[in-house]
Amino acid sequence: MGMTITQKILAKHSGKDFVEPGELVMAEVDLALANDITGPVAIEEFKKAGGHKVFDREKIALIPDHFAPNKDIKSAELCKTLREFAKAQQIKHYYEVGRMGIEHAFLPEQGIVLPGDLVIGADSHTCTYGALGAFSTGVGSTDLAFAMMTGKCWFKVPETIKFIYNGKPNPWVTGKDLILHTIGDIGVDGALYKAMEFTGDTITHLTIDERLTMSNMAIEAGGKNGIMEPDEITLKYVKNRAKKPYEVFRSDPDAAYSDIIDYDVKKIQPKIALPHLPENVVDVEAVDNIAIDQVVIGSCTNGRLEDMRLAAKVLKGHKVHPYLRLIIIPATQQVYQDMIKEGITEIFVDAGAVVSTPTCGPCLGGYMGILAKGERAVATTNRNFVGRMGHPESEVYLSNPAVAAASAVKGRIAHPKEVVCCDI
Repeated sequence: MGMTITQKILAKHSGKDFVEPGELVMAEVDLALANDITGPVAIEEFKKAGGHKVFDREKIALIPDHFAPNKDIKSAELCKTLREFAKAQQIKHYYEVGRMGIEHAFLPEQGIVLPGDLVIGADSHTCTYGALGAFSTGVGSTDLAFAMMTGKCWFKVPETIKFIYNGKPNPWVTGKDLILHTIGDIGVDGALYKAMEFTGDTITHLTIDERLTMSNMAIEAGGKNGIMEPDEITLKYVKNRAKKPYEVFRSDPDAAYSDIIDYDVKKIQPKIALPHLPENVVDVEAVDNIAIDQVVIGSCTNGRLEDMRLAAKVLKGHKVHPYLRLIIIPATQQVYQDMIKEGITEIFVDAGAVVSTPTCGPCLGGYMGILAKGERAVATTNRNFVGRMGHPESEVYLSNPAVAAASAVKGRIAHPKEVVCCDI
């Protein structure tokens, strides 16, 4: 019997010719990453365990992106811990404010994560990198501390669910809508500790930005990882970014799957996830006159340049509703620069939006957009749990950037066609 792409990467990194679902393996990691929230915990555990030197200073990434730029004294101390450890250990991939980005957008952009890599991160959305054909998954800070010392981590080889998407997406339907539809279909525990392998002719026509969005939200269905086989689009993306050699893996034709789920993309319309779970997915057009107070366009899910272009397409020539806050957060400094060069930032500011430096910010209720009691927000982020963006009696609705932008103009949840005369 053959192996899936996930099995092949785990086999290669554990020195085996074959691994099967349920098998426990100790595998070597290509990159171990942490941020300003999880990193200090891992650093403390590293020291408590007697660690003195990291296994490889070029295979660790420490990125202050959650409460950075420093929100308050406590966050300043967290960032200081990260900075001092990076300096003491001479960590190659430490990126200070002004040079960093939201980790899961920044690392692919910089060519630090590549096809065939095995990546762990003390952040659940580490699964993002599967869009490039890497096995990547979130771990706890103690697991990360062990990996920083040894370069290894243990895994239970997951079963794989294959998701096949066929057909041309409808107007205003993006990768975000495909993954929201999927989560709405199988539920937040529908892929619990399983690999989610995304394939089909729809996937082969998606841009890298859209693929990264889909893999990013695999964890919202309980997935161990989300992954796609590298193709010409993938290889074109990594060609001038790669900082080291990489290997392309693909699933065998006779690989075994725990389930195979097919979707006719022509039947999928722009989606929105209602509070308080990402599985509460409905068509945007089915939502009736829900007024909102804030819109956030950004995050590791939808803060890339393509997302900003889509939002700007909707906002151009319009104004943000007078009693609504529109917060734009480019995911990286490069995205920020490109927005300026392309005139996107000007469109946002003219519309009445505020543009932030790269940060996770409001996505996790950090800052730069905290909700008060009773307030509602439409966000291009990945989670809408109770209190996720502020007060426990606030509400978060998840959408793609076009829906978010249209909602910012209308002051209520709105379909882009209500604002833009022609489809994309």
